[in-house]
Amino acid sequence: MLELEGLSLSAVALPEVRREAGVELRKARLDDVDAIYGLIRYFAEKGLMLVRSHSHLYENIRDFQVLEDEDGKIVGTVALHVLWRDLAEIRGLAVHPMRQGQGLGRWLVLGAEREARDLGLPRVFAWTLQVNFFRSLGYQVTTREALPPKVWSECNACPFYENCREIAVIKHLSPGAFGG
Repeated sequence: MLELEGLSLSAVALPEVRREAGVELRKARLDDVDAIYGLIRYFAEKGLMLVRSHSHLYENIRDFQVLEDEDGKIVGTVALHVLWRDLAEIRGLAVHPMRQGQGLGRWLVLGAEREARDLGLPRVFAWTLQVNFFRSLGYQVTTREALPPKVWSECNACPFYENCREIAVIKHLSPGAFGG
């Protein structure tokens, strides 16, 4: 499965990374777009998440945080996309396959939650196939109907719209974080 030029389990080849390399969580920069795109596309080709275009990533780069390892490689990504004054979506969560099982996904989600709290958002949600992962972080399964229609704005353009397998999960960050 490992090739000289990186890990290739699909048409997308990810760079090889050291499992033991230290990592730092930081806001994404424009020069991270190709790495973010590669991670997301890798999992999108497996049907585990939606692909995001380069254009989308550039337009929304301020939503993203990345985990960069000490070798300068992006090994994880997450976005916090604000939808309204009281709700944001956690999206684009991906961790390099060679770095999974180390708590990096948890670190990314907690980083996005911290940003949401800093903004004064009382709730975050995600669409996911990894329900147990989000439950372990305090999220609760919710119905699509319990979420505001604004949440569905991108659903109409989704190729899986008619056969969506994703489950909505939501977390209330802290009582009183939003003043009304």
